[in-house]
Amino acid sequence: MSDRTDRYLEISLLKRQVVCRAKLLDDLAPRTCAAVWDALPLAGDVYHAKYARNEIYALFPPFADREPPLENPTVTPIPGDLCYFSFAGTELATSAYGYDREVRPDTTVVDLALFYERNNLLLNGDVGWVPGIVWGQVVSGLDEMAAACNDLWRTGAAGETLRFRRA
Repeated sequence: MSDRTDRYLEISLLKRQVVCRAKLLDDLAPRTCAAVWDALPLAGDVYHAKYARNEIYALFPPFADREPPLENPTVTPIPGDLCYFSFAGTELATSAYGYDREVRPDTTVVDLALFYERNNLLLNGDVGWVPGIVWGQVVSGLDEMAAACNDLWRTGAAGETLRFRRA
C-alpha cells in the first residue's frame, strides 16, 4: 500500500498515565490494520501475560465483519510488536486463565497485545503454538511503557485500563 499515508495510534495505560506511539503495518497486515483502525478507539481491562512472558493485552468482542486471515504471523514477537489474536471462548473460558467472568464458551474474543521486552514465545501448554498477527510497531515511548508494564507485573493489573486510539 505504497500510496497510503502512514497511520499511527497511541497505546495508553490510563491509571499509570503512560503513552506510547505505534505505526500500523499496513503493508504487511492490511486486513488486520483496517479492522483495528475502523474499530478505534478501544479500551478494556489490561492483563499481563501468563505464558508469553513480556506482554500486556486487553480482550474485546469481535469488531471486524470477518476475522482477518493470519497475515504477518509470528510466534516470537519482539519489543514493540502489536499483535492481534482471535480465540474461541472455549479456549479461554476456564478459571485457569482468569477470564471465566468475562469470557463465555459460546463467544469469540479478540486479544490486542503489546510486547514490551525480548524473549517472548507464543507457546501455550494447553493448545500449543499460538501465532499472532503483527499489525503495528511501537515507534516512540517504549522504554516508559516497558517500565509501566513491569510495574503492572509486580504490583498488579487491577483497576488499570489499556487503550488503543488513533494518534
